[in-house]
Amino acid sequence: GWAGEGPGAVGKNRHVCHAAARLEMGSLWEEFNRLGTEMIVTKAGRWELEWPGELQRWGSTSFPPPSLCRRMFPTFQVKLSGLDPLADYVLLMDFIPLDDKRYRWGWGNGGRGPDLEVLSPSLPCRYAFHSSSWLAAGRAEPAAPGRVHFHPDSPAKGAQWMRQIVSFDKLKLTNNLLDDNGHIILNSMHRYQPRFHVVFVDPRRDSERFAHQNFKSFSFPETQFMAVTAYQNHRITQLKIASNPFAKGFRDGDPEP
Repeated sequence: GWAGEGPGAVGKNRHVCHAAARLEMGSLWEEFNRLGTEMIVTKAGRWELEWPGELQRWGSTSFPPPSLCRRMFPTFQVKLSGLDPLADYVLLMDFIPLDDKRYRWGWGNGGRGPDLEVLSPSLPCRYAFHSSSWLAAGRAEPAAPGRVHFHPDSPAKGAQWMRQIVSFDKLKLTNNLLDDNGHIILNSMHRYQPRFHVVFVDPRRDSERFAHQNFKSFSFPETQFMAVTAYQNHRITQLKIASNPFAKGFRDGDPEP
């Protein structure tokens, strides 16, 4: 369904207060989320395998070579409503650490699924994958430099944004702290929540005075993920092969995608 910002929308500019966003491919995101979504981050600044079935050919989760790491899957896409058709908007994304506690992921619940057992209130957590589960492995590394990703069509009229699905398929992540290409920098083996922001381009000369009123933010819990340099959960690899259209050749047994 459509998502709004909730109580945070109070006091917002009339050009954004009615904005709503619907996550596309929501059921697929939920399926990944139930398994524990993993997204590849590399020094080269890639999101994901363009053909995840390539893992099957090499038979190792330490693969892929950097040349194949290109696209996020699932792609973050939203459908917008409630914008002023004649106003200009900028769309952008950022990523925030998900955890405010340390966790240990256990399975002692009769097979119903993962339990999150709070170990201590330390901020935040680094994880290790062990015996088909994620375990806390110590304190998080220092936060990476905060960056945002602007949709390349920004700015554009509200009518244009609402006319079609908004796709962030150009967004790339990296774990390279020295990256100078503008990619989003994340720490591997840490959990993140993507955030989507709609910003009204205020034409007033003193628009900076109203900056806190001119944007609206959206978070979809099902898009949370673990940043990794190689897939740890084979079920995630299998689901990507089964659901990614670029992997059709591997599903059919053809070695070429």
